[in-house]
Amino acid sequence: MQYIPNILFAIALAAGIGFFAMNIRKLSRNINLGKDVDRKDRKSERFKNMIMIALGQSKMVKRPLSGFLHVVVYVGFIIINLEVLEIIIDGLFGTHRIFQGVLGDTFYGFLIATFEILAVLVLVAVILFWTRRNVADIKRFLSNEMKGWPKKDGNLILYFEIVLMSLFLTMNATDVPFQQAGIGNPISQFIAPLFDSFSPEALHTIERTAWWIHILGILVFLNYLYYSKHLHILLAFPNTYFANLNPKGQFNNLDSVTQEVKLMMDPSADPYAAPVEGAENEVPEKFGASDVTDLNWVQLLNAYTCTECGRCTSSCPANLTGKKLSPRKIMMDTRDRLEEVGRNIDTNKGEFKDDGKQLLNDYITPEELWACTSCNACVEECPVNIDPLSIIMDMRRYLVMEQSAAPQELNMMMTNIENNGAPWQYNQQDRLNWVNEE
Repeated sequence: MQYIPNILFAIALAAGIGFFAMNIRKLSRNINLGKDVDRKDRKSERFKNMIMIALGQSKMVKRPLSGFLHVVVYVGFIIINLEVLEIIIDGLFGTHRIFQGVLGDTFYGFLIATFEILAVLVLVAVILFWTRRNVADIKRFLSNEMKGWPKKDGNLILYFEIVLMSLFLTMNATDVPFQQAGIGNPISQFIAPLFDSFSPEALHTIERTAWWIHILGILVFLNYLYYSKHLHILLAFPNTYFANLNPKGQFNNLDSVTQEVKLMMDPSADPYAAPVEGAENEVPEKFGASDVTDLNWVQLLNAYTCTECGRCTSSCPANLTGKKLSPRKIMMDTRDRLEEVGRNIDTNKGEFKDDGKQLLNDYITPEELWACTSCNACVEECPVNIDPLSIIMDMRRYLVMEQSAAPQELNMMMTNIENNGAPWQYNQQDRLNWVNEE
């Protein structure tokens, strides 16, 4: 009978980690639906970006208040959960605070004291975050794309953190031997008097209950990440590593178009030459992107990494002037469509069956795409180096090159360039007529 708690703990741990691994496989599968793109260059620069931006939060603190609060929650939550290792060992082997004996009272007390102080700071920061999201009139939290599930998701995470931090402090406060030792309890010593009227047996029950709910809550939180915007806790690191290092505003050329231009410029090329054997059976490459499978895997990783913080939208000049474009919505829509495609594949046992939908029109409208000024403000502002502009430009390419569905003004300009060699609607021979004007 004495081993039943250990067995139950091992089952819960295995189930939690197993379910998380299953979701990570789905996540990897969905991201790999994107086209291949080479991001293996400049490894030292990429590693530096990951350390500075993902770990060091260097872009987050550009907005001091929210940045500082985020750093408190990030550092506090990560460091406090180092105690999870001790909980796992205690749960599997039936020990109690095993690190106290290994590390010694002084160092162990210092660690737990640090955890308790951080737990209080996290609670304060989370309450302020909740107030900013639900009470303060901050425009980026009131946009249309933040209604419904996105708002609930943001609040659920905050509630999770409040409960987990409170359970940690309660667990320490009701641990009688820990309180009697007087080490590592700068916060819980003031909570302990609230339980003075309880018997030793009741205190032990409360401590064990808080311990169990705390570790089970962490396992639930771990698996909730897959369904939440807080997946960025894990994906911020690969996302910043694989981010585009080219100068902002430098667009890539389509390989198929580049090849055609090279053939046109090559005087020795024979446009009537017989095609390469088997080439007539190849499906021509689509220009641009109309669905998530036309995007590259880094863009799909971007979509899953989006924190929905809205910094991109709050700095977007098109959005600020009342246009429909919201870079945050672009990323959220891409993720939602990718999830829909993933569920389609799961339902059809590994194969995607056409569902009559696509990212363009069903999720993102041409009006949103053409509102973009391609200024890169959204890319500059993102705290985890997401690039909404690359998705916008790929979808614009599809509209122009596949559907000839550009705005009238742009179509006129491209027609003039094709016919007259310039954006203006008059013959090349008439370009210098202005010199004769008085």
